[in-house]
Amino acid sequence: MRCKWHVTAISALVFLWPSVPAAAGEGGPCDGAAFRQFDFWLGHWAVTVKNGRPAGHNTIVSDQQGCLLMEHWQGVGGATGRSVNFYDPERQRWRQVWVAPGTVIDIEGGLEASGMRLTGTIVYVPAGNRRPFRGLWTPLADGRVRQYFEEQGEDGAWQSWFEGFYTPAEAESAGG
Repeated sequence: MRCKWHVTAISALVFLWPSVPAAAGEGGPCDGAAFRQFDFWLGHWAVTVKNGRPAGHNTIVSDQQGCLLMEHWQGVGGATGRSVNFYDPERQRWRQVWVAPGTVIDIEGGLEASGMRLTGTIVYVPAGNRRPFRGLWTPLADGRVRQYFEEQGEDGAWQSWFEGFYTPAEAESAGG
């Protein structure tokens, strides 16, 4: 299977993450402020594109005692994807590895004034194409989150890849 190494890499991140016991009276191993920087993305979300059309649903949950954020994407057309997101304390950087049928995204970065910015590469597995890729997650004043992805084309210009607006799923079902 062509994607077997990707599954192995994800499994290693999820299942082999160091298990550091907390000292008595202290919080968990990932309770520091840096580990909480991406918590604004946690939740059950209805995702729309800029014109308001539904794009899908996304669930982001905290796992491994707060050391890992797990993403579970379900697009309206049936597309799926999963990502693992974690703060690497040695490198002092956030990292995301996204895997979907035929696509792998590996990006890293950190929190800026405009939101969580991660940069790296996207690989289109069937064609073997690798391109520079970047994403920005911005918490909005109304409780939504804007996710904006771009990839760099062969001509060097950055092109929009996806722009989604995350609304808490509870607000969507309540008509808000």
